[in-house]
Amino acid sequence: MKTLLSVGHGFSARALARLLLPQGWRIIATTRSAARAEALRAEGVEPMIWEGGALPLDQATHLLTSVAPNDAGDPVLASQAGAIAQARHLEWVGYLSTVGVYGDHQGGWVDEDTPLTPSTKRGRARVEAEAAWTELCAANGLPLHIFRLAGIYGPGRGPFEKVRQGTARRIIKPGQVFSRIHVDDIAQVLAASIARPDPGRIYNVCDDDPAPPQDVLSYAAELLNLPEPPEIDFDTAQLSPMARSFYAESKRVRNDRIKDELGVRLLYPDYRAGLKELLAAGD
Repeated sequence: MKTLLSVGHGFSARALARLLLPQGWRIIATTRSAARAEALRAEGVEPMIWEGGALPLDQATHLLTSVAPNDAGDPVLASQAGAIAQARHLEWVGYLSTVGVYGDHQGGWVDEDTPLTPSTKRGRARVEAEAAWTELCAANGLPLHIFRLAGIYGPGRGPFEKVRQGTARRIIKPGQVFSRIHVDDIAQVLAASIARPDPGRIYNVCDDDPAPPQDVLSYAAELLNLPEPPEIDFDTAQLSPMARSFYAESKRVRNDRIKDELGVRLLYPDYRAGLKELLAAGD
């Protein structure tokens, strides 16, 4: 039986599970919460409360890690590097990273071969984590695949609630663009890679239409037949340090590789298609 061990089983991994479970896969998913474990069990996966101890690598044919690095590095490698190095039976290893590794390109295009020049602490930590996973897997013949995800949205993670509540604000920073990806498209990219492994490959996972963030909010308001959220200049906006850091980088991310090499046809090639679907589904 094909068995996916999903470490840090979050929003993206849950979408992948929805694709794999009907195909007869067994999915073991880690979480740190007993309440969340019950929710995962209801979704058809086998939950495991994990706080850094041994992982059931011997039961897995495939490994996916969605765990972000912290100040000490990658938490999974910190406790499991030796065990992972010995898991040479794995048919596929996936690491979910971020397009933040590219840094700021002032709205210019980047692809998987663009040098990594992160400008944020989070981006630098991701570069280090990617390198650590690459080194471990290369040294032990493990089939690593790295997925650099753009800004993720999907059910429960769209802009509609803030627009309805009147709390949405269109932050205006001239020249600012972000790339995005619907969670269901992340799932189909991961599934396509599992079906067609190419060890060592890196994939950007984003849609076809990098766009200014204010345009997304304007379109959400249009779909809801509500007034556009008010504009606020970025320089004077009250933003958390985390939110402000996202605006430190502007780039357009190419996604040709997931199409050309994995044969992916995006379900939601732009935010308009994605938001329409979310609203129709009751988001």
